Amino acid sequence: MDTKTKPGWYFGWNIVAAATALTLLTVGMRMSIGPFFIPMVLDLGFSRSLLSGIVAAGMMFYGIGMPLAGYLVAVRGTRFVLLLGTAITVVSTIGTVLARDPVSFFLAFGVGSSIGLAFTSPVALTPVISRWFVRRRGTALFFLSTGSMAGIAILTPVFSWAIGAFGWQATLLGFAAVFVALAVPTVLFVMKDDAPAQADLPAAAASSAAPTPAQAAAGGMRLRDAIRTKPFWLICFGLFTCGYSMNLMGTHGVPMLMDHGFDATTSSLGIGTIGLVAIFSTLFLGRLSDVMPRRMILAAIYLVRGLGFLAMTAVTLQWELFTTAAIGGLAWAGSIALSSAILADVYGVRLVGVLYGWAYLGHQVGATISSLLGGWAYDLCGTHWVSFGSAGALLIAAAYVSTRLPGRADPPMAAMPLPRRA
Repeated sequence: MDTKTKPGWYFGWNIVAAATALTLLTVGMRMSIGPFFIPMVLDLGFSRSLLSGIVAAGMMFYGIGMPLAGYLVAVRGTRFVLLLGTAITVVSTIGTVLARDPVSFFLAFGVGSSIGLAFTSPVALTPVISRWFVRRRGTALFFLSTGSMAGIAILTPVFSWAIGAFGWQATLLGFAAVFVALAVPTVLFVMKDDAPAQADLPAAAASSAAPTPAQAAAGGMRLRDAIRTKPFWLICFGLFTCGYSMNLMGTHGVPMLMDHGFDATTSSLGIGTIGLVAIFSTLFLGRLSDVMPRRMILAAIYLVRGLGFLAMTAVTLQWELFTTAAIGGLAWAGSIALSSAILADVYGVRLVGVLYGWAYLGHQVGATISSLLGGWAYDLCGTHWVSFGSAGALLIAAAYVSTRLPGRADPPMAAMPLPRRA
């Protein structure tokens, strides 16, 4: 099939656009639970702690679904996984609307919906984009981060309005209808796993391109060998720290700022500034990642974010808050896209889906821990410095660890297993 829709237009960008739109919906739905929380509590008669527990469990099942999605993409293809995820999401949404007791609500919303959204998440989309892009892989994958940030920024107010106008059940059903209307046509007519042999490399470069030593070494690597290598675990540590920090800010950022004397509106706008700046910074970082060493950009992202966490905990004036939020927003997104791009560089596109899935499970483990630690540490110590300080320290450590990752043209570090105990 011809991969160009018009002269000069590379079909891979159609896939990126469709993947970004799907990411906007999936990540936006997963990370915009806030507007649903109180209406669900009042309507279902659940306690806040019970619903919080179900939401936290859902975050874990979302993470558990990631490696399964990556595996299925490798053996059954992108279209199969996306269509299966869409079907699970729709059925689970209907089950959530009909549920009236904690068990059925947990199974539908906490388990089913989380698995369905995991199957349509960036983990399922990263392999197909990695196949279609080599020269501009960083830029292409960064668009998924843009979709994630836009999903949180757009769907949160949309859900708030829709719930007020139609109720939370109708809002969920409306989301499912929009999701099907977008997902099914794009999956059937846009998503194609059979990329050109040399992807987006120019013809002259493609004819003379040879695999790097790392790519050649990784070409025949098995999954069980890959997960024993050092780069994989370095990526896992970074993504654990990413999930730990991002979910801590999302869950406890506003309460922390309010405890420092800011009102609710100012606190929300401060946190919102981070996401707003991140939407635009991802586009710049994506272009930068295709011309500079990706590991160093990843290290810079973690370092700036770590310093931002420490600064955010100390701000007391509005200009300090918004300045810190704007600077932090420059590095708020991109760690996930860069991690997946580095995995593809080191291990090749054949293993990137399942490896990314397992690494993203660590992201969700970090998110769950920070959600619990943020409240527990404040109740015990009366300060947010324990949770936010630990996030800052972990991010600075992740910055150093990222500098130890292999580059695209480095010797085959990917083929060197972790040392065994004697």
